[in-house]
Amino acid sequence: MHKVTFYPLGNADSTLITLANGKDILFDFANMLNPADPQDKRAKLDSDLREHMKAKKKDAFEVVAFSHGDNDHTKDAGEFFHFDRFQERQGGDRFKIAEMWVPAAMITEKGTEGDALILRQEARYRLRQGYGIRVFSRPDNLKSWLESEGLSLESRGHLITDAGQIVPGLTLASDGVEFFAHSPFAHRQNEVVVQDRNDCCLVLHATFEVLGAKTRLLMLGDIVYEPLDLMIRITRAYGNAERLWWDICSLPHHCSAYSLNKEKGQRKTEPTVSINWLYEQRGNGAILVSSSDVIPLGETAQPPHFQAANYYRERMGEVIKGKFLVTMSEPTASKPKKIEVEIGIGGAKHLLTSTLGGAAVADRSGPRVG
Repeated sequence: MHKVTFYPLGNADSTLITLANGKDILFDFANMLNPADPQDKRAKLDSDLREHMKAKKKDAFEVVAFSHGDNDHTKDAGEFFHFDRFQERQGGDRFKIAEMWVPAAMITEKGTEGDALILRQEARYRLRQGYGIRVFSRPDNLKSWLESEGLSLESRGHLITDAGQIVPGLTLASDGVEFFAHSPFAHRQNEVVVQDRNDCCLVLHATFEVLGAKTRLLMLGDIVYEPLDLMIRITRAYGNAERLWWDICSLPHHCSAYSLNKEKGQRKTEPTVSINWLYEQRGNGAILVSSSDVIPLGETAQPPHFQAANYYRERMGEVIKGKFLVTMSEPTASKPKKIEVEIGIGGAKHLLTSTLGGAAVADRSGPRVG
């Protein structure tokens, strides 16, 4: 069976997919815990991942994807991973990245600092050398950057995946999973002068297969409502609606109302027509995961927004055993633990965790409805 693990990191993201064949695919790395604060309930992400890899006697992740360069998706990555570009960031207890996945904006953006700068330099190095990298989308500024390096877009085309394409490498036949790229769009990046990381973030859809049974995971990064609405309409127009079906969905931008529409609403955020359609494409037992702080009871400027949470809860209440899970509230807000979802022949199974740790009974997903 496969497993998807969501870590309680506050308003930050890191998700580990462990395939039945032993491959590990990590989406984002945000080591947000403040070790000097004994009241900090966020996970020790670096320690947890080290234990996971040590138990498997592995020194490399098969894939590490960064949806974009914000701190809540990259914090301390520079201290955890082995970087081919930097000799001073190699060896020891650092973990290698066999293939790095990044949106094109991570290659082309300027003014980058901190961990995002280290990741940008590593991604650029791998793209120059032509190995160990997959870039999503090919906007004009990527072509310009390659040309400034004495390279052509065509010479690196095998390392680039556009929206609407299956990601090469991992297959249903050999790995029990395939990924489909939804975002970013090259044409949207060409329309603006200053790139917005959320607008240009990586959005992927995974289809898992176990003995012929398919389970689908939608990972929405930090996408906001306008590009999300466009993504849905384009995908449907090209006859790829199945790539929007989901049994597990990692909600965008820490349960932000602005990933549903431009207005929060008083009690509940009303999504656009297309976004509302998206959240209807789920099966019984579907699981919505908000990688966020505890949902507040009242108005807040920053996410999570209670108005968005009210919409998501309403959607999940429409399906049998539907679940809306918040990473900093599972199993309780006082003792949050990582959320583990097992994927097998019966679909997605939420491994219920006690406050003492340890998985117990679970609920499985069922046939897709809506």
